[in-house]
Amino acid sequence: MKSLWELLWDYDPNGLVVMTPQMIIQVVNPAFCRMFRAEPQDLIGRNAAEVLEDVSHFQQVWQSGQAMVGIEREYPQYDLYVRKVIFPVREEGVVAGIMVDLTHEWKQRSEMQNLRRETILKVHAVVDKQMSVAQKIAGLLGETTAETKVSLLKLLELVEKEQG
Repeated sequence: MKSLWELLWDYDPNGLVVMTPQMIIQVVNPAFCRMFRAEPQDLIGRNAAEVLEDVSHFQQVWQSGQAMVGIEREYPQYDLYVRKVIFPVREEGVVAGIMVDLTHEWKQRSEMQNLRRETILKVHAVVDKQMSVAQKIAGLLGETTAETKVSLLKLLELVEKEQG
């Protein structure tokens, strides 16, 4: 029977990874495997840089002994966007990482930004079209006003001649 910690490890929705100071992966949980589309046996024993590409934060945490919280990173090849928490476990001689999958939220945020951008472009197009129409109307009004003025002046001239 599995212990409580093993159950938590297995069912945690966050990707969990533990590696040596040399960045060799020692342990991964099922969520980490799902995120990086691999089986545990394909990851354990590998250099973490082969999977995570940039392991500088893990190295920095091990060297400094200080945890890092809130590091966000996109892994486009896995269609994945995560927020990392990295911390050293000196007494065990390892560095651990928790990866919170923010892919869904990140995609929503990107879609919202695209929608805003498209809306702004459409508003600009509508305003430009309205300005063009307003200029045409103003031009037509100017022409008809000039024609009306000419006609009125001719009418006044005729009235003045008749009276005069």
